[in-house]
Amino acid sequence: MANTTSSDKVFFPKSGITKGDLIHYYETIADYMLPYLEDRPLTMHRFPKGISEEGFFQKNASDYFPDWINKAKVKKKSGWVNSVICNNKETLSYLANQGTITFHVTLSKIDKLDYPDKLIIDLDPSVHDFTSVRKGAHLLRDLLVEQLGLSVYIMLTGSEGVHLVVPLMRIENFDEVRIFAKKVVTYMAEKYPKDFTIAIRKDKRKGRLFLDYLRNSYAQTAVCPYSVRALQKAPVAMPIAWDELDKLNDSQAFNIHTAGHRLTKNEDPWKDFTKNAKILSDANKRMDLLIQQGIS
Repeated sequence: MANTTSSDKVFFPKSGITKGDLIHYYETIADYMLPYLEDRPLTMHRFPKGISEEGFFQKNASDYFPDWINKAKVKKKSGWVNSVICNNKETLSYLANQGTITFHVTLSKIDKLDYPDKLIIDLDPSVHDFTSVRKGAHLLRDLLVEQLGLSVYIMLTGSEGVHLVVPLMRIENFDEVRIFAKKVVTYMAEKYPKDFTIAIRKDKRKGRLFLDYLRNSYAQTAVCPYSVRALQKAPVAMPIAWDELDKLNDSQAFNIHTAGHRLTKNEDPWKDFTKNAKILSDANKRMDLLIQQGIS
């Protein structure tokens, strides 16, 4: 493990959670989290002095990061990013020691960066209203699973909403996946105009649930499962089972203190994620047919 410095420094002032607590959490849940970090370019949300001061997002590995940390050159519009690849517990611990509170990862892996292995729809409430999130998640699941034949998993973001995540076979590229995702959310916003919106501007949402599909793009990222969020009480982005959703009252139901216990006492609700990956071609044809039939 990396040598911990200033472990008693309070990172979350209102709850008294320290840097040492953060590092201990990541070391404890590493075996659960690493499969979702493995071989993915990483964006670190760092708070070296804790969340009482403004943090920053970092994509490029720092020059002082040790040589044993894996890195990969990732193409961007104007050049390259020297991304950290977090494939082991030692790297996870080191980055937490550097004040990385939240880990964001790409939707594709370094061996096939143009081809995502997941599609994500972010259900973001316009106001603090988890009831609308629960309702919206079930409606979307019914479309994706029952009508389109896909598998869909759910994760509390640890912030306000949830992510619905569809495992993919890495056959379609980002453009194809994003076009499909746009069809899905547009269809839902038209079918349930009082519940959903795809309006990016917050002043246009009028209290409706925002369906965000835009992270399904090359080099875009999403919060990694089991990441701590830079909010008081240190809530955690937590994969859950569908039958748990209606028992929860907000997206911050699990935190740095409770997540580890949950993981040791409950079966991983995403354990079959990779096994249930699909190609989108059939689902895309069914989606087109639904659109052609119109909104009933």
